[in-house]
Amino acid sequence: METLMLAAGMLIVCVVVVALVKGYDARLVLVGSGILMACIGGVPMASLDAFAKSMTNSGLIQAVCSVMGFAMAVRFTECDKHLINAMASVISRIRFFLIPGVVIGTYLVNIALPSAAGTAAAAGAIFIPLLMAAGVGPAMAAAAVKCGTYGSMLNPGLAHNPFVAKIAGVDVMDVIGFHYKANLASLLVATIAITALAHILKEDKGHIPENLQIDKSFQVNFLYALMPVIPIVILLLGSTSLVPIFKMGVPQAMVIGAILTLVVTRTRPKALSDAFFDGMGQAYGKIIGIIISAGVFVSGLTSIGLVKLFIDAMLSNPAIVKLCAAFGPFLLGLLTGSGDAATFAFNEAITPYAQQFGMTEVQMGSMATLGGTLGRTMSPIAGATIICAGIAGINPMEITKRNALPMVGALVVGMLILLF
Repeated sequence: METLMLAAGMLIVCVVVVALVKGYDARLVLVGSGILMACIGGVPMASLDAFAKSMTNSGLIQAVCSVMGFAMAVRFTECDKHLINAMASVISRIRFFLIPGVVIGTYLVNIALPSAAGTAAAAGAIFIPLLMAAGVGPAMAAAAVKCGTYGSMLNPGLAHNPFVAKIAGVDVMDVIGFHYKANLASLLVATIAITALAHILKEDKGHIPENLQIDKSFQVNFLYALMPVIPIVILLLGSTSLVPIFKMGVPQAMVIGAILTLVVTRTRPKALSDAFFDGMGQAYGKIIGIIISAGVFVSGLTSIGLVKLFIDAMLSNPAIVKLCAAFGPFLLGLLTGSGDAATFAFNEAITPYAQQFGMTEVQMGSMATLGGTLGRTMSPIAGATIICAGIAGINPMEITKRNALPMVGALVVGMLILLF
């Protein structure tokens, strides 16, 4: 009977992977499969209990919803546009810095605005025409922007950071403090690789753009441009203990950032308040919703005995744990266009047992997060890829071809640093 249950569970997991690859809604797939496995395992209420428990995960809800609320307020006031145009004006003055400057610029924007698709839309609309006007080929211009859309790992409100922090029982800034070196090193490798690739393919100059214009009339207000990064600066200063007054949680920093944005831009308070709370609602539905669904899925895996089977297999072969943490979420992120479902499921099921494999929870959780994020950055079906391809007027697969080597290089270097 137990063997049949395990076989049924493995079949369901295979169906889940196929469904995610085909683009079915991740929440529906994860919740449905989790409930089905719990029923097969004889404890149907376990999955529903997991659903209820995940709904009130206060640490995650506070961080994720407040960050997305602030991001929406920044977008509403167009402070994000001022930030990106300010960066573009600096990058455009130094030709050899064009491609690496756009990668790094997009990365910095993504730290402040942790949505990859939102960053691709905002930064891509300015950086892609800028590169093409300078002679960079459309595919390479789009790939440069897409290459930088994983800066969100350094944002304390990225759902994975508080998720790992909760598992490990540490502060979210401790998680970022652990993986930031690996993240920055991976960015350096990716930036060098895509710049070299552009030169080798001769796509760094010579292109004559059509129907794409840079809005040179846009007047940058540098005070507006500072607003998106204010909460991040507050949290970084607070985490160093150099400025004790800035020692605060993520929601507090985001509210302060929203208030300062309101004062600086002189936006109608109600309009900005509506934007902030709309962003919070979208965060719960789209991001927290996946976390809840992943919890239901893992509950089903536990009920049917697959989690125990996986852990026992890993205890017998500790070496495969590190490979699974690094490449499992990466491959699923690449195939599905989203690293979230795979990463949340892995961190929920395996990361709490990290110490049994000679690793810390923060270490294993950071590996899974980086792997899933880089896989999504390389994926041809990720929302951010499709947005960049649309702006450049190319097939999304052209972006993946150019980002493959930089992302694989970033993965290898990042994982080596996290491991050692």
